[in-house]
Amino acid sequence: MQPSLTLYHYWRSSCSWRVRWVLALKGIAYESVAINLLESDQKKAEYLALNPNGLVPALQVDGQFLTESLAIIEWLDEVFPGDPVLPKDPWIKAQAREIALLVAAGIQPLQNLKVTHHFSAEAKEREHWSRHFIEEGFTALEKKLAAFSGNYCLGHSLTLADIFLVPQVYNALRFQVEMHRFQRLESIYKNCLRTEACDKSSPHRQPGAHP
Repeated sequence: MQPSLTLYHYWRSSCSWRVRWVLALKGIAYESVAINLLESDQKKAEYLALNPNGLVPALQVDGQFLTESLAIIEWLDEVFPGDPVLPKDPWIKAQAREIALLVAAGIQPLQNLKVTHHFSAEAKEREHWSRHFIEEGFTALEKKLAAFSGNYCLGHSLTLADIFLVPQVYNALRFQVEMHRFQRLESIYKNCLRTEACDKSSPHRQPGAHP
């Protein structure tokens, strides 16, 4: 019997998109609760009582909470093994985790609202900051992924690597990164967007989304 799942998320959060994508890919039913980061819903007492780190996403599982998108996705992949995003081959699995962590630990955290707003009160300076670290990370990823061919990061099958890369490319476009400089990453992004689960879980499909 499937556990009762509730996802607390924000429509434009790249971390939230990762989890929504896996839920859609596996066809897992869940209740959706929108947390508006721009209105500081994540800082309200009722949300902090559920999720003390005050971030999204958070997945409620039969009354218990799991946070951090990587942990949530790996749990989903083990409990719902259909359409796995972690390859069986140990080396390819390690490669997928490496790419995911390059995004999750090396690029994306530097664009969190609490980081960029601490850095500067000026929107232009925050945008320049975010663009700098995205381009730095994408330069390394483009070189790494040049060793692989196919529609996705690690060949012809969707993996954890794509789940983390694509939302980051979406963020890059928001920050005016010139994606023509990263042709492999741009191609993977476009290929993934053509898939049903990626499109269904994308930001513009979520409640509260706006241009």
